[in-house]
Amino acid sequence: MQVTRTEIEGVLVLKPKRYEDERGYFCEVFREEAFAALGLKAHFVQDNHSFSRAAGTVRGLHFQIPPFAQGKLVRAAAGAILDVAVDLRRASPSFGRFVAVRLSAEEGNQLYLPEGFAHGFCTLEADTEVLYKVTNYYSREHERGLLWNDPALAIPWPVGEEGALLSEKDRRHPRLCELPHYFD
Repeated sequence: MQVTRTEIEGVLVLKPKRYEDERGYFCEVFREEAFAALGLKAHFVQDNHSFSRAAGTVRGLHFQIPPFAQGKLVRAAAGAILDVAVDLRRASPSFGRFVAVRLSAEEGNQLYLPEGFAHGFCTLEADTEVLYKVTNYYSREHERGLLWNDPALAIPWPVGEEGALLSEKDRRHPRLCELPHYFD
């Protein structure tokens, strides 16, 4: 597995090795011992699958607070996304900064983000499917969000507010400056 460290500690871009022949390819997208060798103590308990019909669909920025905070391993199974992780750890030197990575089914790359990050993505192609593993179970009571287009974050989304397809809930999330200190 090829590993690329990002400018934010703990956030990694992973590219599993593909074994290709005339039929297509095979790859291991997750292997616990390979993660452990990287120093990652991620124990995944749930797999999620998202399908978006249109390009320009924005989902996020989502996170869960302790004790149900989640680390994630994200990949595009079909299509492509701009995947974004925003550091919400107040004591971190990268608090309020983000990593934005293009993930595609064609390339087969993945993004790993530990607990303490808001996560979201924008579909770059129609009929995009995103699969992600999480380290804690979904809890509606602990679910929170961060405004996807908070000007203080300056995330270079490939779509503007008028062109973005969002849920009403995602349009109403607070800005970073309005968030309580969830991850001290």
